[in-house]
Amino acid sequence: MENIIWINGSSKEDNRIFASDLEAREWADALYSDFAAYLSKENNVGYASPDEKVIHYLLTILPQWAVYNHLKVEVYTEKINISGQIIYRIWTVNV
Repeated sequence: MENIIWINGSSKEDNRIFASDLEAREWADALYSDFAAYLSKENNVGYASPDEKVIHYLLTILPQWAVYNHLKVEVYTEKINISGQIIYRIWTVNV
């Protein structure tokens, strides 16, 4: 996981677990401008959240965003434990 720009941390919603799938999907959709700012051939971009629903939805839309920006990426996910809290991460790797 080298050269990944992690875009989370600028909003209180980054650490939120949303009550519904719809809220998580709307939040993930709203992240497009944050991803688009760094989604390029030179950068890999990632996001971390305690809400697995957000990561699941990003898994489906990140490839679409890449195609829209004329990029080929692979998308990876992982689940990690930080001080007893499960965090889900997703990131792109340019191909």
